[in-house]
Amino acid sequence: MKLEPVIGLEIHVQLKTKSKMFCGCDNAGENQPANTTICPICTGQPGTLPVINETAYRWGLKTAIALNCLIPEKTKFDRKNYFYPDLPKGYQISQYDLPIGQNGFYTIVAGDKKIKVGIVRVHLEEDSAKLYHSPAGDYSLVDFNRSGTPLLEIVTEPDFRSPAEAKAFLQELRLLMMYLKISDAEMEKGHLRCDANISLRPAGDVKLYTKTEIKNLNSFRSVERALAYEVKRQTKLWDENKVSNFQSTRGWNEQKGVTVEQRSKEGESDYRYFPEPDLPPFVITKKEITKLKAAIPELPNNRRERFKQDYDLSQKEIDFLITNEDYSDYLEGVISELEAWFVAERPKERGREFITQKKKIIHLAASWLINRLTKLIYDEKLSLKQVKITQENFAEFIKLIFQSKVNSLNAQEVLKIMFKTGGDPSDIVERKNLGQIGTSEELERIIEKVIKDNPLPVQQYRSGKTQTLQFLIGQVMKQTKGRADPNIVNGLIVSKLR
Repeated sequence: MKLEPVIGLEIHVQLKTKSKMFCGCDNAGENQPANTTICPICTGQPGTLPVINETAYRWGLKTAIALNCLIPEKTKFDRKNYFYPDLPKGYQISQYDLPIGQNGFYTIVAGDKKIKVGIVRVHLEEDSAKLYHSPAGDYSLVDFNRSGTPLLEIVTEPDFRSPAEAKAFLQELRLLMMYLKISDAEMEKGHLRCDANISLRPAGDVKLYTKTEIKNLNSFRSVERALAYEVKRQTKLWDENKVSNFQSTRGWNEQKGVTVEQRSKEGESDYRYFPEPDLPPFVITKKEITKLKAAIPELPNNRRERFKQDYDLSQKEIDFLITNEDYSDYLEGVISELEAWFVAERPKERGREFITQKKKIIHLAASWLINRLTKLIYDEKLSLKQVKITQENFAEFIKLIFQSKVNSLNAQEVLKIMFKTGGDPSDIVERKNLGQIGTSEELERIIEKVIKDNPLPVQQYRSGKTQTLQFLIGQVMKQTKGRADPNIVNGLIVSKLR
């Protein structure tokens, strides 16, 4: 019997607000000594009262809107009751029946497949503290710095049919959080945490079978590996007719590459949800939703499609630019500067040239940004924001290359100087004498001299040994100190030898 996986994700996103969800404590406790960014509220002291973090609330709404969720007219917080050493109050303030968003969707591309992923709900809650267990297992320590950190939980429909699809969605969701500027979404640091639910069913069946929840997934690789392991484990159970009829929770052991049973899964009734008595319900107005919609930037999937249609870049270039938002913003600024340069020089002629050659010019800019400037940045362990080259200067640099005023070899030298000094490319070309020699009389005189001074390679070329042409080109490049265009030199030498 052929089986197919049925996978859904429960994702927690740590919001990078300045303060915690229900108190004024610093929300950057992960970078502080243990138990130093705490107060009576986030440590669950008797008699304390929570106050909602307005920024976290608005960021949650913004995310729900970006995920095409239905926004309710009224929302509220609830108490989710359970006991665990990292939960100081004995309950978690979360949302139950009136979350800030539900019944949404987000479309992704996984491989060559477009998937419309249903979003069951988006809700806000507070994080728990963090436990540290001794290697010997004889004691545990608790750090309350994380207690009360704002979390956004996003629950998907079971719309994934492979571990790779689940991983692709998680990566796209991380991009979305970064574009919305609400979270750094680094899985390794716990800013983005994922629990995966998986079951198998006969291919073509629409029934949902008992699922297993996998916890402790802290990287994209772990998500894919853990789900792949579960597919094999559950397939064996189906083959042996031992499919479980109760929902269980399993942990992922990264070192051993296996999931380990932890406990049977609690139901909603076990948490004894009831409305949070210290936080009244509140109304979400249409005016508020309209204002938040206007604040949502161009999202990754929309920008990806626009780059493909408008700029005709390769898929590899698009993937790099969309994944690195700073680079795509930088490129768009360069494109804008390039258009202004061309139009400003000679509005009619140059303006038409930019329109007719737009894709070629943009491809040139993207190639030099991704393949050349990025290498310099990585080698120096910098970020793009630390680079001294302005978008205006980079645009001028690309224009010099496009108009054959500097060849590729010398352009690399110009870029290195720009990277170090932030200087103007035209000034560098002139000062360092790196400008390209075109089909001028000077270049023709140099070629004639090279031909005259190298009779043997010339004779060999004329007798059929065409590889000697490269030697002659090299001699011309040496005489011009790299300032000639090798393609032009090639054509001129061949023409004169004939």
